[in-house]
Amino acid sequence: MKYKLLVLDLDGTLTNKQKKITPHTKETLLKIQEQGVKIVLASGRPTYGIAPLAEQLELQKYEGYILAYNGGEIIDWKTKELMYKNLLDHDVLPYLYECAKKNDFAIVTYDGEYVLTEKPDDEYVLKEALLNVMKIKKVDNFLDAVKHPIAKCLIVGEPTRLAELEKEMYEHLKDRMGVFRSEPYFLELVPKGIDKAQSLAVLLKEIGLTREEMIAIGDGFNDLSMIQYAGLGIAMANAQEVVKENADFITLSNEEDGVAYAAEKFILS
Repeated sequence: MKYKLLVLDLDGTLTNKQKKITPHTKETLLKIQEQGVKIVLASGRPTYGIAPLAEQLELQKYEGYILAYNGGEIIDWKTKELMYKNLLDHDVLPYLYECAKKNDFAIVTYDGEYVLTEKPDDEYVLKEALLNVMKIKKVDNFLDAVKHPIAKCLIVGEPTRLAELEKEMYEHLKDRMGVFRSEPYFLELVPKGIDKAQSLAVLLKEIGLTREEMIAIGDGFNDLSMIQYAGLGIAMANAQEVVKENADFITLSNEEDGVAYAAEKFILS
């Protein structure tokens, strides 16, 4: 099978513990693009937080794509055209805000290059801003500040307590929206049906490729659907156990250039 699309999760997959793409991985990914394989960067991050990695891999030159907010937006990185978007219903924001407030957790969303929050000094808010190389903008009232269309909110906090809140919010919202943790301390709140596989199906149709021509590589729960959906689903050695169990192949870890190893084995060899 000649694979034509390589879909990559970022954190724990494409990047190492320093959140960087190693020179070997970068060189390998440039090589496969020179051979005509398109790359999709698929992450829960906002578009602004994915853009620097897209630039490093020259996705604009090689006509690659960004799939942001776990599939809430798809952007053609060559033209910067927004090909698909799925936005959060503003009617649900007061409930999300109330859940964060009563647990003394920070709630955040995004506006361009900014992370918006009432708690700019919260350790997990600082983590999110650092991860996405974004600035933090303090707002006096979250609900008053968020009048623009948004693709997701994030409630951040201590993992054990956040897990309890996740169960409560999931039960309340399961028919209306997606509630899941991308990290033990990050609770993602996204429109219903947001899912990497579902958005990739939209992209494949748009660019005239089949799932059999696609490789997907990831490590987390939010990568599970795309790994199961792809013609070849690959888990990192550092992936969650359930992700490994559902993969067709397990590559090396993100500290060992696992993405490059998989690309060399299945595309370049």
